[in-house]
Amino acid sequence: MRLLMLGGTEFVGRAVVEAALGRGWEVTVLHRGRHEAPPGVRTLLGDRTAPDGLAALEEDPGAWDVVVDTWSAAPRAVRDAARLLRGRAGRYVYVSSCSVYAWAPPAGYTERAPVVEGASADADRTDYARDKRGGELAVLDAFGADRSVLVRAGLILGPYENVGRLPWWLTRMARGGPVLAPGPRDLPLQYVDVRDLAAWILGAAEQGLSGPYNLISPQGHTTTGELLRACAEVTGGAAELRWTEPEVILGAGIEPWTQLPVWVPPGSDLHDALHSADVSRAVATGLRCRPVAETVADTWRWLRDIGGTAPRRPDRTDKGLDPEVEAKVLESAGSAGGTEGAGSAGGVGSTTP
Repeated sequence: MRLLMLGGTEFVGRAVVEAALGRGWEVTVLHRGRHEAPPGVRTLLGDRTAPDGLAALEEDPGAWDVVVDTWSAAPRAVRDAARLLRGRAGRYVYVSSCSVYAWAPPAGYTERAPVVEGASADADRTDYARDKRGGELAVLDAFGADRSVLVRAGLILGPYENVGRLPWWLTRMARGGPVLAPGPRDLPLQYVDVRDLAAWILGAAEQGLSGPYNLISPQGHTTTGELLRACAEVTGGAAELRWTEPEVILGAGIEPWTQLPVWVPPGSDLHDALHSADVSRAVATGLRCRPVAETVADTWRWLRDIGGTAPRRPDRTDKGLDPEVEAKVLESAGSAGGTEGAGSAGGVGSTTP
């Protein structure tokens, strides 16, 4: 198989490239040159935000079995690439987002749920949901429904993360001491390890799949408790998880998802949208999700290998909770929610009722 990766040097793109190389694929990467491409690829340089950003691709005589694109800004960049490549590539895989669904999608929503209105393939940058939907429309326009794969990803975790969610939790656990752990601890979570996402994308290309797919783990693949215990254990076990009721956290003005990454309160529209998607279509076509302990351990290993500071995308908001705010909430909450050390009973691998 011959892959053209648009991007390919960070997080999702890099995981796709490494997975393709691992399968013996021929890989070409078009990127801006800000980061080194993985060894073993053929490199083309170009900035898709520039007027001549696709010049290297226009001049290259190559043809590919599949194009993978993770673009999340102005949809017209996807439009221009897809139009250029429609006669030179067999299939176009666009890594979109579950954010394209009209707010708020109900728990258990499938790929048939309504999508946001007002998106356009010709648009400049607007907002994340419409930009991603505009990218989908651009791909569909150039490649048609039968040669397009729309990967509607949810929460993505794993090595190379440049958003700041799992790296923040790992760094916080490594610091040790009492940690504000947002309850309930058995709250089910959905996410996908970036390597499992990459493996599914390549499998979709090999199978000749088309259409939209919700791409996250099955509901309840892990829980808040299992995730945070894994983080506490892998970083040395010095953290004490202080489980705190959602009402206390929200009453303190702490923002779910951003200040306490990954977590959103149960029963909210946000939880249904982020952690309650129906992913049976992806599972039926080969999605396999590794245990949360493996994702956490491999991310911690990568984080240590690069010196402990994860790269951050400039177009994403800061993640994490200020230590002073955390301390105040813990002091006011006391120990009503329970204290749990990393090595206590019910650790990683326990069964949640």
